[in-house]
Parts: sequence; structure tokens; C-alpha cells
Amino acid sequence: MRRDHWKLVNDSMDPETQFTEIYRNVVMYEFPWDMNQALSFALFRTYAVPGIGRLLDQTGEFTGAVQKRYDDTAILLEQPFRLGFDHPQGRAAVRRINQMHKAYDIPDHEFRYVLSTFVVVPKRWLDDYGKRPLTPTELRASVNYYRTLGRHMNIPDIPETYDDFARLMDDYEAEHFAYDEGARRVADATLALMLTFHPRPAARGVEVFSRALMDPPLREAFRYAAPHPLVERASRGALKARGLALRAFPARTRAQTVQDLKWIRSYPDGYDVERMGTFPAGCPVPHPVDAVADVGESGSSIPPAAT
Repeated sequence: MRRDHWKLVNDSMDPETQFTEIYRNVVMYEFPWDMNQALSFALFRTYAVPGIGRLLDQTGEFTGAVQKRYDDTAILLEQPFRLGFDHPQGRAAVRRINQMHKAYDIPDHEFRYVLSTFVVVPKRWLDDYGKRPLTPTELRASVNYYRTLGRHMNIPDIPETYDDFARLMDDYEAEHFAYDEGARRVADATLALMLTFHPRPAARGVEVFSRALMDPPLREAFRYAAPHPLVERASRGALKARGLALRAFPARTRAQTVQDLKWIRSYPDGYDVERMGTFPAGCPVPHPVDAVADVGESGSSIPPAAT
């Protein structure tokens, strides 16, 4: 096929009504590796907000079972765009996401921020490292896709345009990025997992490469050391060179799913969306034994940690 096949296909569709199909083509055919990296970085950014990172640490899920949490997140988020919001499996995935979130006292502004990272970070990643940027049609489809996902998650006051999403994300990070010990543990556990995706001799290089791709506010929020400027320029330059090289390759003819990724390891024999994720009973955040004893004596309940 022509190198610009998916660009032409996407631009021939209506981003107001066919946004799921366009977004599917972007993620699964045109930019599968780039979108996986960008969405992973988008989620990683959210840990730098203490309310989010601290809660993830308190649940223990992203430190004690980080591989499964990584896999579950990737697979659940894939179902709506791979199959559609109206497909039974797409509905089941959104339902599971909502059920898990309802176990915690998460404010709406954190949901909006996380949603904004899914829209903004991939666009900026492709601007910097992709073989081409998103077209206006593809960008509008991405906005409409995540506006629809947000509505299915009952998130109020969702931004309407890409510029609105970008302004929300940038302003929110400027106000909320800060160091938190629990958030740092979640970030460390996630980075440690990512190192296992590569041969052991390359692990040190991958760790430095990951830090080199982080912007200064993100590194400072985790108190990660900045690599040498030459390392940072080389790392970013390598990704830019990859993007330029990909312009010579023909368009993909086969979709890449999350299950095709070698680092998704939790479900070698397939998965059941209805059984994925966590099923917390009672308060989902572990508490010290003495705190639990106090609850038993008073008859009161301890609410989930504020986020």
C-alpha cells in the first residue's frame, strides 16, 4: 500500500461521527509503537500529581502487582477503540474501569486531568518523534474519542477542543506537580517493570533513556536526576531519526493489538474483560492494624484516602 494510505483513509472520514474508526487506525495501524509509548508516558505523568500517585501507592496495586496492573490498564483501554463503545466487550471494559474508580474518592478534576494527558501527550509525541504529525482530522477524532470515553465515565465539564485539553493539562501540571514519597514508589516500580521489557545488559541504558525523555518538571516532581545534556540530545535525536526513517516504509496492513506486544505477559491464554482489574471489598486502601482495630471499637468507617 501507499505510505500515506492511512492518512488518506482517515482524512476521508468525518471526525465528528467516525472518530472511533479514525482513532483505531491511528493507534493500531499508523502509529502503534508511538502511540503505545506516548500513552504509557501519559499515564506515567499522572503519577507526578500527589493525589493520584499517593493513592496508587496506598492501594499497593501499582507496586505489588505492577505487571498485571500495566497489562490490565492497556487491555481495558484498548477495547472501546478496537471494538467500539457499543460492542459488548467495549461496554464491559468501560464498566470495569468505572467499577474500580468508584471504590475510591477521586475528585472530578483528577479524572479530567488524566483524560487530557491521553489527548495531549500522544499529539506532542508524534510532533516530536513520529514519521508525521496527526492531521487536523485525526486530532479532532482523538478529541472526540476521549470526550466520548469521558462521558461514559461520567466526567463533567470535559474540554471541547484540543487547545482546551492542552491548556487544562499544562495549567494542572504547573499547579499540582510535586514530590510525594508514595508517588515516587509507583514511578520507580513502573520504570523497573519497563526495564524488564528489554535484555538485561540494556537495562541501564533504557533507564537513562527514559529519564532523558522526561521534561524537567516531570523529573523534578519525582526527584529524578537529569541525564547529561549530550545523553538527552542523543536520546531524543535517536527517536527523531527513527521517525524520519519510517517515512520510507509502506503502510501497515495488519493491526497491532495490545496482546501482540511481547511485554504484555499476564494473559498468555487470553483474557476475560469482566474478570480483569481489581475487585476491592470495603475500603480498598490498606490501613495499619491499629487503625483497623480503632474502627472496630468505634463502629465508624475510615474513608478511602483523599486524592
